[in-house]
Amino acid sequence: MGEDRNPYQYSLGNPYFPYAPGSPGHTSAINSTPSSPAYGGGGGGGGGYVPHGPIYSNAPHRYPGQKMPGHGGMHSPQMGHTVPTYQQHGMQTSGAALSSAHTSAGASNGQIAGPFHQKQVDSVMSSRQAASPHHHARVAAAANRSAQNNPSANNDGANGQTVDPNAKPSEWTVLDLGGMQMKNISTSLFAYRFLTTLYLNHNAFSSLSPEVARLTNLVVLDVSGNRLSSVPPELGMLVELRELLLHDNELTFLPPELGQLYQLTILGLEGNPLTDPVASMIQKEGTSAVITYLREMCPVGAPPADREWIPLEDEYTGDTKDTFTVMSWNILCEKYATQQMYAYTPSWALSWDYRKDLIVQEILNYNADIVFLQEIPMGQYEDFFREQLNQAGGYEGLFFPKSRARTMAEYDRRQVDGCATFWKSNKFTLLEKHCIEFQQVAVQNPALRKTDDVFNRVMIKDNVTTVALLENKETHTRILTANAHLHWDPAYEDVKLVQTGMLMEEMDRLGSKWSNSSTNTAKSRGSAGNETNRFPLLVCGDFNALPTSGVYEYLSRGRVPQDHVDFGTYSYGPYTSEGLHHKFSLKSAYSHAGELEFTNFTPRFKGVIDYIWYSTNTLDVSGLLSSIDREYIQRCVGFPNAHHPSDHLPLVVSMRVKSGSNQSLNK
Repeated sequence: MGEDRNPYQYSLGNPYFPYAPGSPGHTSAINSTPSSPAYGGGGGGGGGYVPHGPIYSNAPHRYPGQKMPGHGGMHSPQMGHTVPTYQQHGMQTSGAALSSAHTSAGASNGQIAGPFHQKQVDSVMSSRQAASPHHHARVAAAANRSAQNNPSANNDGANGQTVDPNAKPSEWTVLDLGGMQMKNISTSLFAYRFLTTLYLNHNAFSSLSPEVARLTNLVVLDVSGNRLSSVPPELGMLVELRELLLHDNELTFLPPELGQLYQLTILGLEGNPLTDPVASMIQKEGTSAVITYLREMCPVGAPPADREWIPLEDEYTGDTKDTFTVMSWNILCEKYATQQMYAYTPSWALSWDYRKDLIVQEILNYNADIVFLQEIPMGQYEDFFREQLNQAGGYEGLFFPKSRARTMAEYDRRQVDGCATFWKSNKFTLLEKHCIEFQQVAVQNPALRKTDDVFNRVMIKDNVTTVALLENKETHTRILTANAHLHWDPAYEDVKLVQTGMLMEEMDRLGSKWSNSSTNTAKSRGSAGNETNRFPLLVCGDFNALPTSGVYEYLSRGRVPQDHVDFGTYSYGPYTSEGLHHKFSLKSAYSHAGELEFTNFTPRFKGVIDYIWYSTNTLDVSGLLSSIDREYIQRCVGFPNAHHPSDHLPLVVSMRVKSGSNQSLNK
């Protein structure tokens, strides 16, 4: 990924939902976001956006059954509107507080505790007004009839036409089952994953099925006025929720998994016998404070099972001197891991001190011979990773930061991230190194710098690639490696394709240069001429490109046409007049077993954007690390979390140099 993360969150955005909060058909009295400092409120943290499994083993305490309100109503002079009559448990309707037998903490004598408590009271009163059967559906129908009878509201009265003849059939996303006194509901309901709003209010449910977690598009869920003594922890998986109304139930506690609902703006809890600190917190500090508290206090669930190793060939019986393992991982830079971007993650699990130790532990656990890391800050490379990996793993390293670092003061430079390559010092020697700065490559290419789009789109992105030529100390086989991190923004698919084109051109140039250098003729090993494709080649990193992208097509096929859709309408000299070509025979290592389900995982994006590319004419893949346990993933809303320090997965593969490869270098 990169700065302003998560790159792919835009794909879901904030779609318009019929009768969502604030629309004519929605009757919630709450239309504004609480103003308290929110980690979870407001939706900025789609991060992309720590998930743990249910943690309760004991049955929750049940409060004595609360009877249901009647459908009648009485006038409240203080509020100036009609509210249902609550005859059971001595419920009162005097004043805005509407105190019940389940008097809220901090609101003794019916007094409003503050603005957050007032919002709870307003919300519960709106809920109680909706106690009649299908109240919300009736309100929506009335609003639609009114709109249809008002030509000016539909088409400014033009020619008397009120209906668009080309209009598509409406798609319903709201379901109102409120006020029906139902005791049970079919689990078939939870197959309606298109639902964005679900009203189950004012029924007689004593429990809510965990299957509700399947309704992943829910924005509003109202289960007020039931007999719930608990709600399932799985509710925490509904990360699109903005309103969760639990008024007038029998809840004494909330599962901490609800802390994952980082976009929640209204958590309706009035009329429940809740205990502190939640009872007082919801009134004094509001929804965001409660969600933050639950998230920070959520116990850490069981870690996932170890990722399985997938062998791709029978046990190799030949010479193992030319076999090696490779790891590539975007570790999530400290400055990008903000609570606003990753609001579903507890602050302690998001802290750099916690994550950096976990990152080093993960690297040492896999113990790869060559390690490619992206988004590693310069200061952290110099002060932490280089030393830790050298002492504990026997690694040496090479690092280049993004281009912006060259114009910054020392303190600011140390915050800039870049790409670091590490190798086992007892296995490899570094022969050559180079930093590919895409800005510089573009401006130095006469054919590219003639176009305005290069200056307006490519030159403003300062991504880099760390290139290293490594030599096996035993066999003297040389491996040309590239550790790349392309631009993140999906609105710049053209830039990613141009960056990849420049990357492969530079790898061709460097390979040719180093093949003819004195380094390659050392120890009387001869010259390779210009046959750069005889180098075993690795191109690894975070490409921010899906398997359906032009970047993937270009690397895997060796070409893309000049009119490829990813170029859009932009002009990039020969790239868009002749197309892109490279002469290396590359393949994604994971394509042997099918690309993983994802390499990047947040609530708003789950897909493959990281790769280990290798030259098929010189290297074979003998095994690879599988994905994470599916059962564990089903309990997660996204990474990072307590077990995974980055929103990306580390990729690990085992490779072997083909017999006869590098012959021109190793005569």
